[in-house]
Amino acid sequence: MKRGVNDRSNGHSLGERILNLIASELGGIRPRFYALDLAARTIPPPGGNRLRSAVVRRMGFQIGEGTVFLGTPEFPRGSLELAPLTIGRDCVVGVGCAFDLAEAITVGNGVNIGHQTLILTATHELGPREHRAGTIIKKPVTVEDGAWIGPRCIVLPGVTIGKGAVVAPGSLVNKDVAPHTRVGGTPIKLVDSLEP
Repeated sequence: MKRGVNDRSNGHSLGERILNLIASELGGIRPRFYALDLAARTIPPPGGNRLRSAVVRRMGFQIGEGTVFLGTPEFPRGSLELAPLTIGRDCVVGVGCAFDLAEAITVGNGVNIGHQTLILTATHELGPREHRAGTIIKKPVTVEDGAWIGPRCIVLPGVTIGKGAVVAPGSLVNKDVAPHTRVGGTPIKLVDSLEP
């Protein structure tokens, strides 16, 4: 038998089920966040860096004075349940960066984050063979004052990049980086120590 628009399934009409589905899928979306995100994306690079920073600040993130965004960052979680993003003074965030805010990301003063860098704060435990992506694990990420992260780096959950450290382009940061060191590779290895 064919079901019509007014047919009932589990006591709800098709229209009611569609409305319930929309409410469950879109219920946590913050319109202001998306409107500001859209506004920031209309500012074409390379100009408007400080204006873009002001818009990102209005999205609810703590962004220090003198910090510029060369492009609008991605927030893979959308506007749902975002943890705090704190970026200090006089930082530069490159084009195409993404901040996964399952847990807090804290960036100190004078930090440079290269283009297309991805900072992750969530991963999965190894699950059984039927579903390898097990329980979600959330860990904060910290980037201390004066650090420099090269372009296209991936920073994994729970990592601290120390004061004045340098991460070479294209590196996978899977462990803490000591202050005033240079690291590189996939995964990272110590390249050399730098003068503090």
